[in-house]
Amino acid sequence: MHLTAEQDSNAVAIIRGMSMDGPLAANSGHQGTGMALAPLAHVLYSRVMNHDPANPQWPNRDRFVLSNGHVSIMQYAMLFLSGYGLTLDDLKNFRQWESATPGHPEVGHTAGVEVTTGPLGQGFANAVGMAIAEANQRARFGADVVDHYTYVIAGDGCLMEGISHEAADMAGHLGLGHLICIFDDNKITIDGDTDLTTSVDMAARFRSYGWDVVDLGDIANDLDGIQAAIDAAKQTDKPSFLMLRTHVGHPSPKWEDDHSAHGNPFTAEDVTATKQVMGIPDEPFWAPDDVVAAYRAAVAERAAAATSEWTAPDSPEWVAAQTGTGLDGWDTDLPSYDQGESLATRKAIQKALDATFENLPGLMSGSADLKGSNGVALGASHPFSTDAPDGQYIHYGIREHAMGAIAVGMALHGGALPVTATFFVFADYMRPPIRLAALSGAKVCFVFTHDSVGVGEDGPTHQPIEQLASLRVIPNLHVIRPADGNETIQAWADIVRHDGPSALILSRQNIPVTTDGSAVARGAGIVCAAASTPQVVLVATGSEVAVCAEAADTLAEKGIACQVVSMPSIDRFQSQDAAFRAEIFPAGVPVLSVEAGVTFGWAAYADDSIGIDRFGASAPGGLVLDKLGINPTNVVERAIALVK
Repeated sequence: MHLTAEQDSNAVAIIRGMSMDGPLAANSGHQGTGMALAPLAHVLYSRVMNHDPANPQWPNRDRFVLSNGHVSIMQYAMLFLSGYGLTLDDLKNFRQWESATPGHPEVGHTAGVEVTTGPLGQGFANAVGMAIAEANQRARFGADVVDHYTYVIAGDGCLMEGISHEAADMAGHLGLGHLICIFDDNKITIDGDTDLTTSVDMAARFRSYGWDVVDLGDIANDLDGIQAAIDAAKQTDKPSFLMLRTHVGHPSPKWEDDHSAHGNPFTAEDVTATKQVMGIPDEPFWAPDDVVAAYRAAVAERAAAATSEWTAPDSPEWVAAQTGTGLDGWDTDLPSYDQGESLATRKAIQKALDATFENLPGLMSGSADLKGSNGVALGASHPFSTDAPDGQYIHYGIREHAMGAIAVGMALHGGALPVTATFFVFADYMRPPIRLAALSGAKVCFVFTHDSVGVGEDGPTHQPIEQLASLRVIPNLHVIRPADGNETIQAWADIVRHDGPSALILSRQNIPVTTDGSAVARGAGIVCAAASTPQVVLVATGSEVAVCAEAADTLAEKGIACQVVSMPSIDRFQSQDAAFRAEIFPAGVPVLSVEAGVTFGWAAYADDSIGIDRFGASAPGGLVLDKLGINPTNVVERAIALVK
């Protein structure tokens, strides 16, 4: 069925009304953009997108990303109208404690929300990741299984943020023809008109990226015109950038085109006056039952037509990809290393990927222009490109920020198990998407190599000091710094099994193999047991475990019984039972931690800490480590002092 012209008009009025009523009830929120974009939202949900409110996770649905997530009330109005389960009470509880309608959209919290947006520009880059995942799976599984579009609404704020340049450049280079961005060209920001801060020619900018750019002009209230423009955009083999001139706060008689309409909730009088102009009743959350019922019926009919023609592949590869895991036996051929062998953990991760690639159908790996250094190349796959979209290795270029957000979008799209890689110090460039991966539960493996001052001659700008501690404080982020090749192999297996984001921290320099890898499973393990009751525990991560093992031998010669603990994952260790934790750290035994980074955080476990509470220096890596006290001699001296 098709909605009548009157039903179309009422639907737009409902969206505009709720865009005012939600922020008014909460005394918080952003009504102006939702009012201006109500016709676009209506066209997308009722005429354009293939989606199914009865099955929000239908794999071949079109994806919708609201990059300017502060306009969440508009999306919630659409989810209510379309029948995703939101009620009027949910809308009335906008931005309230434990409501289904939080201030910004949160995936997994509200049915129909694809990604967690809010920090401007992140959603735009997420959408690029979704388009990459769609293109790859369409090439690999067939267009009869995967053939959908990603629609993203972005505002001036999204496109001012630098991440938008990185992501848009990459999308144009890759020719992501199933990506359509509608630019809310309202020419205002919070502080005032956009000409206060920018004079960029947005059309020229996106054309230079290789996008198909269409300036739609002032048709924000023309439903048929909006639909025709989107339908035309679906015919191009480039990503599309549709510039839609809008008027924030329309049709408010007082605040239209005023920057105050962006984030200052209208007064009750403002809402009354605007509803009078709209010709709808002046009642909060006006939504006539007959209009809502007709809307849901129309959406359901479109959904039935789309889903009835679709069948999921009857293949283990499809199931494994969609669940982000492996085929049966995917982990049976993992390599292991003998004690005494020596290799950098960044080399060991390459062995792990090579051993599992064929049995991890969703694996999509990539590096920020450091393929030869990061160890995440997929030798069995060619690179993903416009001409070869079935490739599973992605050349991200020098775009760490976008790389992280694109990977989050790929993971939340489904069917992809993304791995990204760069030098550890550049985790700072990726912190926003890492945080959002943790917030949204996106299953991404963030690989960081060159993990300490062992980087050497590149000096303090490239030597991570505080990065490890900064990642450990992010809730829901699984952080692993393996001690050697065996722990690296087991870390990769653990990451594939883990349901959420992980950060894998790897060395540049070779490290002697000192463990069997078993410490990864529970976050910590005893590497060297004391010959008698231990007098001191040495706990370390990464390359410092080998330093502690050497120090333990010297301590034994001096008659001091020492227990050496590898603690690759503090967050995993924290989840263990008290008995295991007491085994690792026996009551009454002093603990010395050793880690080539800031000592922040170790006080929870250690009575004293050897670390680097300063920036590094430019010199050969081994010398820098030695000069900064990361050596067996210093460990022995500090351990003896602690015992005494």
